[in-house]
Amino acid sequence: MPLFRHENRQRSERSRRLYAAYEIAHTVVDFSAALSFLIGSVLFFWKETETAAIWFFVVGSVLFCVKPTLRLAREIHLLSLGRVDELARRGEQP
Repeated sequence: MPLFRHENRQRSERSRRLYAAYEIAHTVVDFSAALSFLIGSVLFFWKETETAAIWFFVVGSVLFCVKPTLRLAREIHLLSLGRVDELARRGEQP
């Protein structure tokens, strides 16, 4: 089954819970990245906080890189659940 298919996240109760957990993580990372950029932007108003502002932008950039990584990890995890479920069903057949 290919990645990024809606069916992967709706296959079982376990896949629905896993999808929800990854969505929560993605939202937390997204919010943290946006907050880092907001704080960094405000800190750039004063010369003495410029270094801190730069660090907030670096942290925000790293967090923005984490977002697609989480999405890909989620899809690979969901795909692997499907394969395990499929193998389990095959093992139950006489």
